[in-house]
Amino acid sequence: QVQLVESGGGLVQAGGSLRLSCAGSGRTFSSSTMGWFRQAPGKEREFVAAISGYGASTYYGDSVKGRFTISRDNAKNTVNLQMNSLKPEDTAVYYCAARSRAGSISYPSQVDYWGQGTQVTVSS
Repeated sequence: QVQLVESGGGLVQAGGSLRLSCAGSGRTFSSSTMGWFRQAPGKEREFVAAISGYGASTYYGDSVKGRFTISRDNAKNTVNLQMNSLKPEDTAVYYCAARSRAGSISYPSQVDYWGQGTQVTVSS
């Protein structure tokens, strides 16, 4: 059974930092695009960041460029999201996402595997 399990969410003040991690199991994701989406109450799920297999390329949503950094460790089958300079509008449930192969995951419809989500709350 393929699973993605997130960790690292929590409550932080505006301007602070958090690091999210996602551990994959049930298959190797080395050649698969992996990434993060988020969903705030009453809003659609939004693309945050993605990283290609083997980490050659990274992609970011406009609202997080320059503040968030995505990375991966294929030896551990994990993907991480370092979030700096957090703002209250970053408050959301953050979901780890993976595609079964290479390719874009800019849209939820392109994602084959989802984690259960982890809450990030940024207070003002």
